[in-house]
Parts: sequence; structure tokens; C-alpha cells
Amino acid sequence: MSNSDSLNLSTLLEAVASGSLDVASAMQQIEVADQSTKSETIDLDLDIDRQKRCGFPEAIYGAGKPAEVIVEAFRKLISVGQNCLATRVEEAQAEVVLTKLPDVNWNPIARTLRLMVSENAAEMSKSGTCVVTAGTTDRPVAEEAAETLRWMNFEPGVIYDAGVAGPHRLLKSLPKLESAKAIVVVAGMEGALPSVVGGWVACPVIAVPTSVGYGANFGGLSALLGMLNSCAANVCTVNIDGGFKGGYLAGLIASQSDSSN
Repeated sequence: MSNSDSLNLSTLLEAVASGSLDVASAMQQIEVADQSTKSETIDLDLDIDRQKRCGFPEAIYGAGKPAEVIVEAFRKLISVGQNCLATRVEEAQAEVVLTKLPDVNWNPIARTLRLMVSENAAEMSKSGTCVVTAGTTDRPVAEEAAETLRWMNFEPGVIYDAGVAGPHRLLKSLPKLESAKAIVVVAGMEGALPSVVGGWVACPVIAVPTSVGYGANFGGLSALLGMLNSCAANVCTVNIDGGFKGGYLAGLIASQSDSSN
């Protein structure tokens, strides 16, 4: 403990002893100071070489992390010229990050923070990916997939509310789907939409089950099982609410398709 820490602790103890500060308030101040110290002393060992090995940088899973850790991670990625993405970020975390890195893009629906370091017009003009949702309640997961694709320098076509309850809505978007190199389909309830999309296109369809649905949906388990049992041969399935994974796989597929042309 540093001299300044000792002095602060002594001041708190004196305040408690004199009755000017209650014990609960003193403990709260100590916990806040301790958390701040831990955040400041964390030395992140980011996988900076991942972009060379895998084509894209390390993404930051933000849930449960102090905002300062996300800031430090972004600064390290920026220093080596790599794009930054943090997922599952809460609003309070985002507010702290934005005060220190104001150029970061905050998507409150996707709960993502994104900063494009190597962005240029040619890269962001990459097409060939689509994100489709069954309903508007699936949008947060779909937005996470779309933000992941943007981090990978793809601007995806986005089609909302194209579920099987209104099949005519999907038909209107067929030209966009038929030109795609990879499609992310996000659906809850019974999870039927990926199979329907898969029957119309000649590219891989990444099915993302969501936890949207009534009681027998079991938090997305029924949609997951339905997608795993799809009879459409071009459908593969990721985990429940896995927008990042679905978007990442679509970006990899589209990137490989670009490099082979």
C-alpha cells in the first residue's frame, strides 16, 4: 500500500472514530478505491498476433469487465493499427469508454463498442454478407452480428422482421439474399427461418438461435435444437444469442470467397 493509500485509510478511520462517517459508508469508499486500483494495475496480455494468424484482431468480451480494461485494450490495439470491437457492453461502461476515446462507435442495441483504425473506403465497400431476423425482438442479436461484420470491414445487408409467419416478406428480399456469399439468420421461437432461407440460396447460412420466445422455448433451447436439426444442407448453427460468432463466421466465409476470386 502506498503512503497516499495509508493516509486516505487513516483519514477514513479517524472519521469513523469521530462519528462523522458511518462504517457502511467508509467500507463503500474502500471498496470503490480498491476496484479503481485493480483496474489501473491490470496489465493486459492481448493476442496482438491474432490478426496475422487468423486474419482479424482479438475482440473484447465486455461483460463484467471494468470500463478501464476496455479502454486499455482498445489503446493497445490502436497502437498497432488494429480495429477494435467490444461486445456485451453495458451503458455505464460505454459512457466511461467514450469519455476517454470519443471516436468509438457505441451501438446501444447491439451493446457493442467499435473503432475502425484501418478503415478506408475500399475496405468498407466489401459486400456479400446479409443479416436476417425473424422478428424485431431478435434485433439486438442481429445488430451484434452486423457490428461484428462492420468491424471485419463488411457492410452487411440487413433485413428485419422476415419470419415464417409472413413468408411474403422474405420473398421480397430474395435478390439481395441470392447475391450473398454468407448469410446470418437470427431467430427465436421455433427457429424455422434458417431452413427456409437455406432452401433459397447457394451460400452458407449461419443460424443464430435467440432466447426470444414463450415458456416452451426454454430460453432459446427449442430454437437451437430446431436449427441443429435443419434439413437444409447449407445451414450451420452457433450458440444461443451468439451474434458475434454468427457474424464472425459469415465474415470469414465472405473473406475467403473474396480472396479466391
